[in-house]
Amino acid sequence: MRIRLALRYTAISSLILLVVMSISAYLHIEKVQKVFAQWTVQEAGELSEMIVRDSHHLMLADNNEQLQLMIEDIGRNPRIKRARILGKEGVVVFSMNKHEIGTTLGENDESCSFCHLTGSKVLVDVPIEERSRTFSDENGTQYLSITRGIYNEPSCYTAACHAHSADEKKIGVLDMVVSQGPMVDLAHSHHKDVIVSTMVMLIILSLCHYFLTRKHICDPIQGLLVQTQALSAGDLTARVKHLSGDEIGELGESFNVMADNLAQAQIELKEWGYTLEHKVEMRTAEITDMQGQLLRSAKLASMGELVAGVAHEINNPLTGILMFASLSSKTPDLPQQVKENLELIVAETGRCAKIVRGLLEFARESFPEKNPDSINRIIEHTLELVSHQIIFQDVDIRYQGEDGLPDLEVDTDQLQQVFLNMLINAGQAMPSGGTLKITTKLLEKSHEVEIIIEDTGAGISQENLDKIFDPFFSTKAQKGFGLGLSVSYGIINNHGGHVDVKSREGEGTRFSIYLPVAQTVSLEEPDNGEPSEES
Repeated sequence: MRIRLALRYTAISSLILLVVMSISAYLHIEKVQKVFAQWTVQEAGELSEMIVRDSHHLMLADNNEQLQLMIEDIGRNPRIKRARILGKEGVVVFSMNKHEIGTTLGENDESCSFCHLTGSKVLVDVPIEERSRTFSDENGTQYLSITRGIYNEPSCYTAACHAHSADEKKIGVLDMVVSQGPMVDLAHSHHKDVIVSTMVMLIILSLCHYFLTRKHICDPIQGLLVQTQALSAGDLTARVKHLSGDEIGELGESFNVMADNLAQAQIELKEWGYTLEHKVEMRTAEITDMQGQLLRSAKLASMGELVAGVAHEINNPLTGILMFASLSSKTPDLPQQVKENLELIVAETGRCAKIVRGLLEFARESFPEKNPDSINRIIEHTLELVSHQIIFQDVDIRYQGEDGLPDLEVDTDQLQQVFLNMLINAGQAMPSGGTLKITTKLLEKSHEVEIIIEDTGAGISQENLDKIFDPFFSTKAQKGFGLGLSVSYGIINNHGGHVDVKSREGEGTRFSIYLPVAQTVSLEEPDNGEPSEES
């Protein structure tokens, strides 16, 4: 592309230069040729004037022989082709060619034509341009023919010879033919010099134009093209390095600005993409969590209806069995074996009744009776209830409650039941001891209070992690009915909160409970009231 562009502009400029220089050379040659022609005529005129002056003196002396010798001597000049003097009637009186002396020329002869231009007999004082002409012989040699009138001056008609009367104006004509060969050769040489110099100048100017075009136009454009191709291929670091101070430099600067803006836009687009991807992931996680909660709530609701019907149907027969078995076991004269069987019936019936009560408690939709209370006080009271149980004998309980938490609108008894279930589950998960951490803090951005219960127990497998809030699901075999976490989930949900759980087998489990702060409660208002303990 660069060479084609340089050649194209060089060819166009060279063609223009060729036309201009050709016209200039033509005009110059024409002018020089005209000057040479004028100079030749002037030189021949001066020569004719000199001959006429010399012949005038010889004629006054009536020395015709000397005059003939002078004419012959002039004829020896290689440039003089013809030199002769004509008399009044066109008779050749003197000539470098002796054979034509005495011959008479007619009025139509070229030597006589200047005296008879308009048909008159004699014309005098004819300008030199009208008494000279140029012609060529059969060999192409150019000659200048010039005639000069010899006029009857006072010195002639007053001379002793009285050869001419005073009434005669012209007494003779000098006829000369001068070769223009040397002058033509000089003109041709000059023409060649002009043509050669014109071509040399054209070549030099074309080469200069070519290299200057390559350096100042083609190379910068080629560099810009390379960087443009690199940018289009994805190289956002492509920049034009060397910028000139002309329009091409401004074009390169514009390209650099465009590349900078494109790189910045690419960075912003990537950042926006990363942000969007992160937001999509967060939103997907939130939607997944919400779907899980909705499915869990729907499952709990349907399971609650089923459990309520079953519990009511079982509770009445169990009550009768428990009452009659208890009364029968107190009969004094019963055999020992029968009495032991009745006591076993009473114990197992009591266990069944306990299960039924749990089912009824799970199925019953108990709306929380909310009152302002301190979440730290509720947790501290719950810890007092469980800390003396045997399952916490080897457990290091660490409680860290944030000071100044605002009171929450909660049902104290229901929240105490939630904390009690989770603390007992944590203790049962650490039969060999461990660490139990309870932490509370205020989340000002989300207007929530976070309660974290974290143990270092056995943990929960990933396959069971999504099932722990399902009713009747338990990982403790015969130690529970699988309703504690389901009931706790329902209570937190009825308080407008939510529960998150994270666990790894062999490392422990972490429950995070989030309860909303009422908008009527200032987030900066400390809890100054003295909490009352419930037993």
